[in-house]
Amino acid sequence: MSETVAAAGSLTSAYRRVLLKLSGDSFGRSGESGISMTALGSIAEQIQRVMTSGVQLAIVVGGWNILRGRDFSATKSINPATAHYMGMLATVINGLALQEALEGVGVSTRLQTAIRMEGVAEPFIRRRCIRHLEKGRVVILAGGTGSPFVTTDTAAALRAREIEANVVLKATRVDGVYAEDPEKNPHAVRYSEISFQDVLAQNLQVMDAQAIHHCKEQNLPIVVFNFRKAGNIERVIAGERIGTRVLPASQITGG
Repeated sequence: MSETVAAAGSLTSAYRRVLLKLSGDSFGRSGESGISMTALGSIAEQIQRVMTSGVQLAIVVGGWNILRGRDFSATKSINPATAHYMGMLATVINGLALQEALEGVGVSTRLQTAIRMEGVAEPFIRRRCIRHLEKGRVVILAGGTGSPFVTTDTAAALRAREIEANVVLKATRVDGVYAEDPEKNPHAVRYSEISFQDVLAQNLQVMDAQAIHHCKEQNLPIVVFNFRKAGNIERVIAGERIGTRVLPASQITGG
């Protein structure tokens, strides 16, 4: 499932190429909108340490801390497609902020967008993205898929397939996949492993169903983990058993 990389520093990656999905929540304080420089700095510092392992890292960013397109699409004054485009532009703002934070700690980056805006970013081109990864650059992917009515979770699954990532890492506010919402039921059962089929059958809110289907078709594992716990990005890339692994049924060990 994973491919070990020789470490260039103290951290060893369990994967050759990783797609990390950072939601808009990652960029702000809990329950607040906007961008928190403290939160951004913490992410940048973890990624700086991660890159010493030689892992190839692409990051898909969300935009909910700035604007939720689906909230605007519920109004009568803004066309739903327009609302989704507004949400895509919000992800570019987060992408620019993350790029500056990473470059500030010495990490080489490229920002690519699904909607062309050459003044601030490269267009997403699969071969160019892979070449940047091979050169040790972090590639930040913004703008979703460039099409409305598609979530950034689905964008993450699609980009992971395109760049032939070994794993999708889904950063969330909770420490894995639960049978119920743990923020509503503190006694909800957490899974250490669960199959794609069970996620879909139980309608668990890990990622949207379209994203799960894409990963299932490719046998592409997903690891869901809590990004708010310091050091978790490093731990999950190192292969530590934190959070929940979503896998093909044939790979479930029950561990």
